[in-house]
Amino acid sequence: MLDGPLLARWLAAAFALTLLLAALRPSAAYFGLTGSEPLTILPLTLEPEAAAQAHYKACDRLKLERKQRRMCRRDPGVAETLVEAVSMSALECQYQFRFERWNCTLEGRYRASLLKRGFKETAFLYAISSAGLTHALAKACSAGRMERCTCDEAPDLENREAWQWGGCGDNLKYSSKFVKEFLGRRSSKDLRARVDFHNNLVGVKVIKAGVETTCKCHGVSGSCTVRTCWRQLAPFHEVGKRLKHKYETALKVGSTTNEATGEAGAISPPRGRATGTSGSDPLPRTPELVHLDDSPSFCLASRFSPGTAGRRCHREKNCESICCGRGHNTQSRVVTRPCQCQVRWCCYVECRQCTQREEVYTCKS
Repeated sequence: MLDGPLLARWLAAAFALTLLLAALRPSAAYFGLTGSEPLTILPLTLEPEAAAQAHYKACDRLKLERKQRRMCRRDPGVAETLVEAVSMSALECQYQFRFERWNCTLEGRYRASLLKRGFKETAFLYAISSAGLTHALAKACSAGRMERCTCDEAPDLENREAWQWGGCGDNLKYSSKFVKEFLGRRSSKDLRARVDFHNNLVGVKVIKAGVETTCKCHGVSGSCTVRTCWRQLAPFHEVGKRLKHKYETALKVGSTTNEATGEAGAISPPRGRATGTSGSDPLPRTPELVHLDDSPSFCLASRFSPGTAGRRCHREKNCESICCGRGHNTQSRVVTRPCQCQVRWCCYVECRQCTQREEVYTCKS
């Protein structure tokens, strides 16, 4: 599975790989567009051998484990989907934490240090990463960007005479199976790995919980005598919102942590909670995120974050919390923005430029 160091390398390599894939993808620059071309232009394609080599190189750049690299190489669509998933997950994390002390800072050393510890923030990163990969793979299957999967298969629906399975449903069955194998569990003796794997599964479960059956009616005058239905995943913003709620209600399991290495020792169930454990399993059976260590305050610069000095805040909403009681500075500035926009036929929007003065609040050092 993706342990802390490996997840850190994967996140870093994925952003670099984005540039490689962008370079291989056909673009308008290659065509020398003049504006007189037909609406449909066939894209340039690589020779099969060159395409395969590029795909293998893309997988190798992700610095995956042997099994993960093999899974990546067997389908040309996987590498690009992995990069898309990392980017989507990182952006959603930053969006969900934009008003908080830890605003999902993932640059270099902060990311690596954070992933070595069992904080609530680490639990969220594992969950949002596995959710992003599950979501991106399911969408890639239905979009025809994968060779080993396609649209979702029809489920058992009642009243089949009035239902048809049509459209192209998101293939959650394939993507969740792939992700569980890709992030496979290690030895049960590796307690930190088991916590991370649990949080990975929480991300997959949140994706599954958001699946809806979308239907379209057919019949004379919209009588809906027949309905065509397909499965559709919830928008990823909804997934991020649900995982953010789970972050806020995450369960702490007792641990002894070596501060020098960040390695967790024995785990015990949460105090005062029904564990639902069986056998020798020390982790509670719960659909919630779990973590080992108390989070730092993130107020001051440390190896986990740059702190909140200089962070912009909203005076009536979060300045008191983000600035950690240090107070905030107020600056006045003049900004120009589009305003009084009107749609012109055909086909553009015409706006005026309005100037206004606004106040900006930033945390004191």
